[in-house]
Amino acid sequence: PATRNVITYGCCSEPYPDVTYTLLLRRRASFYIFNLLLPCIMVSFLAPLGFYLPADSGEKVSLGVTVLLALTVFQLLVAESMPPSESVPLIGKYYIATMTMITASTTLTIFIMNVHHCGPGARPVPPWARRLILHHMARLCCVYEVGESCKSPRRALGRQAGRGEAGGGVPPEEGCPRDHCLCHHDDLLRNVDYIAGCFRRHRANQRRTGEWKKVAKVMDRFFMWVFFLMVFLMSVLVLGKAA
Repeated sequence: PATRNVITYGCCSEPYPDVTYTLLLRRRASFYIFNLLLPCIMVSFLAPLGFYLPADSGEKVSLGVTVLLALTVFQLLVAESMPPSESVPLIGKYYIATMTMITASTTLTIFIMNVHHCGPGARPVPPWARRLILHHMARLCCVYEVGESCKSPRRALGRQAGRGEAGGGVPPEEGCPRDHCLCHHDDLLRNVDYIAGCFRRHRANQRRTGEWKKVAKVMDRFFMWVFFLMVFLMSVLVLGKAA
């Protein structure tokens, strides 16, 4: 738009007209949106999916490192197309924030894999972790093992244990002869006790390992939703500020 101005100075009687033109310059943003911004958003949404992969697959850390390398390539393309200056543009801040978030997700993935692969020699799950992660966070993230009920898993397991205790362990008859009953042989009883002890230790180790695996699974699901929310909010904020 143009504006005509007429100015009269005190030194002269005649007016001095001038025309002021206002130039509105706007960057064509479609090139940057379709070539730099949208690929970064799509790649950044792949990072939280690393928490959804099973820990036994061995691809959790590989996915995070691959996404980080892809964002590094995009960051180099952005740096080549921008002139060097003191201030960092908005798209550069978005790339740095996304790379920081993916680095944090990869670090958490390594920690969760270490928790998942706790062997039989590991310590039992602490009471605060069992109460916070296995009870509250598992219900919040809807993580349940096979055979558990979403409403009352403990009650169902208690009924099964009660049935097993009620059905087994029939005591020998009172009139059992000493020479013809196997329960009076001390060597046999020692062997049975040894086998039962080994079985109980094996079951305890399996239960301890299963609890650590469930802790890792619950933490995976929790951090997956947290990072999905962070990526979504960060993308919306950047697009809204750019608009």
